Amino acid sequence: MKRKLLQYFLLGVGVLGISVSSAWGGVLSWIPVGPNGGDARSFAVEPQNPQHLYLGTLTSWIYQSSDGGGTWKRLAKLGKSDDLVVDSLLVDTSDPKTLFAGVWQVDKPAGGIYISHDGGATWVSSSEMDGQSVRALTQSYSNPKTLIAGTLKGVYRSEDKGQHWKQISPPESGEIHEVESIAIDPNDPNTIYAGTWHLPWKTTDGGASWHNIKQGLIDDSDVFSIIIDPTRPTVVYTSACSGIYRSENAGELYRKVQGIPSTARRTRVLMQDPVNRKIVYAGTTEGLYKTMDDGVNWSRITGPDVIINDIYINPKDPQHVLLATDRSGVLLSTDAGATFTASNEGFSQRQVASILADAKHEGTIYAGVLNDKGYGGVFVTEDGGTTWQQRSKGLDGRDIFTLAQTDDGTLLAGTEHGIFRWNGSAWEQDGNVIAYTEKTTYTVKKGKKTKHTAQVAHPGAPIDSRVNDINTASPVWYAATSDGVYRSENQGASWTGPVLKGDNYRFVSAKENEVLAANRSQLMISTDGSATWHAITLPSKLTSVQAVTTAPKGSLWVGGREGLFYSEDQGQSWQQLSTLPLADINGLNYNREMGRVIVTSWRSTMVFAIDESSKTWKWWDAGWTVRSVRSQGGRLVAASLYDGVVVQPKSEEPGATTASSGSGTQP
Repeated sequence: MKRKLLQYFLLGVGVLGISVSSAWGGVLSWIPVGPNGGDARSFAVEPQNPQHLYLGTLTSWIYQSSDGGGTWKRLAKLGKSDDLVVDSLLVDTSDPKTLFAGVWQVDKPAGGIYISHDGGATWVSSSEMDGQSVRALTQSYSNPKTLIAGTLKGVYRSEDKGQHWKQISPPESGEIHEVESIAIDPNDPNTIYAGTWHLPWKTTDGGASWHNIKQGLIDDSDVFSIIIDPTRPTVVYTSACSGIYRSENAGELYRKVQGIPSTARRTRVLMQDPVNRKIVYAGTTEGLYKTMDDGVNWSRITGPDVIINDIYINPKDPQHVLLATDRSGVLLSTDAGATFTASNEGFSQRQVASILADAKHEGTIYAGVLNDKGYGGVFVTEDGGTTWQQRSKGLDGRDIFTLAQTDDGTLLAGTEHGIFRWNGSAWEQDGNVIAYTEKTTYTVKKGKKTKHTAQVAHPGAPIDSRVNDINTASPVWYAATSDGVYRSENQGASWTGPVLKGDNYRFVSAKENEVLAANRSQLMISTDGSATWHAITLPSKLTSVQAVTTAPKGSLWVGGREGLFYSEDQGQSWQQLSTLPLADINGLNYNREMGRVIVTSWRSTMVFAIDESSKTWKWWDAGWTVRSVRSQGGRLVAASLYDGVVVQPKSEEPGATTASSGSGTQP
């Protein structure tokens, strides 16, 4: 991947006539340091070594553990994109060095099957399954050469361990498609169960004929999981959006088991205890359920906030249970599910939206994350990322879009519902927005009654909109929110506004009385402390503003899909830095420690640091798609798109480029 990036960059250098004054410096990817946790999707285990586990993610990465899930290490990344969902992982039962991965992409009917023959270090895709959205993948117990895959198009079989594939469901079937789950009879590789988004199907002749096994199921049930009792193959459990069902005659007749509440309809995974087959676990979107009596009675053994994607039970120690979950990563139980603790050391799949390098304490970094509810919020490390602590009390599961620090060290967080301040032990919402009501009074003079009206200020409700940016660099604070820009003259004790109304303002900065604010379509400036505003005409080539920053000498910088633009006359004219080999800008900020403008992109792992005056730059290959780059102690730290906080290696030297000033583009 990095070699291709290097080739792309050097090609751009040659075409644009840029002079590279030093050798390529980004030989090492930046180091992911946490915070630990995030979304975990699927487990696989080496059959003869139950301590050796593999873990699939939402972001193309596979992790491995050598201690039963106690600690994790990144193993390999599949494909070229960051959005492969690794929902199916298998270790070949006849060769522990051979692994299979079935993947799909969110919002795209795409994916494939990847195969490794060296324990997961390297992977190749199966060309015959390229582009297939693979939702299920399993191996025959009685014939390990046979693999069955479920995809959006139907059911596929390989008889040579994944080298070649053939569709065994009718290609034009109006029913057997969108296959979410697969099971193979442990004694007969030709007996296959396929769960679709609309009920299950079965073949007993290797796919030559299929019949619907829906008797006893509620119509149009999405079938997420099918398991077969290996000691009693006629006993089949099926989970669907309408509940959990059990069959005692190989799926020909189901009965709905009781004990799972109707609200826990999405049971994504079922797993039998490998020693006591009467014990079955059900992983739902509302916690983990367990039955001790073949599904007659069920009880929930975790909280309802746990969303479970997969379950692993150690066959040599059934007390050892692992859960792959949304938000909370891997959960570990050593008492058969009575209690669970997080087991995420080395596993980092957080979506970090904002980072803050503490200006007063070297090694202290704050990270604000998205989509993790009560498991997310704000995390802090005081040792440069070696260890992290969740610091989210009072946030009540809110997402964090921006973090700010005042001169006295006070921390502020912008959430989807207002601004919060850290008081040393918890977050509390910042001051109320000042509201105004009209008060009417009357005076009587010489028998004449006169009416007087005045606006009276009083505390209203706190800001409740999404807060995208907070600026505390001047005595007057500003907050850019989804319903406009707010202003505070008393360090957040109270706010006024919106002083600039508009849709989804994402950026605000202030220097004395000059205030700059931006959303996707507008760049607004005030020179009188936000009393009045006027629009700055955007560069003519720029279709949408994705990032904005200002630099100390007064230059304005905006980025978007078309690249990077700057103005040195408050937006009266713009120049495009067309020599910069970067487009689709997703991040801009002025780094005071480096004295440069830092630029990142959605479509590149490159990080550029541009000198405001000369327009020359330094550059690195972070190895990850990053944003919100900061520096601390001479090293850069960044928020990655999916992989938490990444830190620049101490040994990395930047590349340095001398560029022309670019071509002018007048508005």
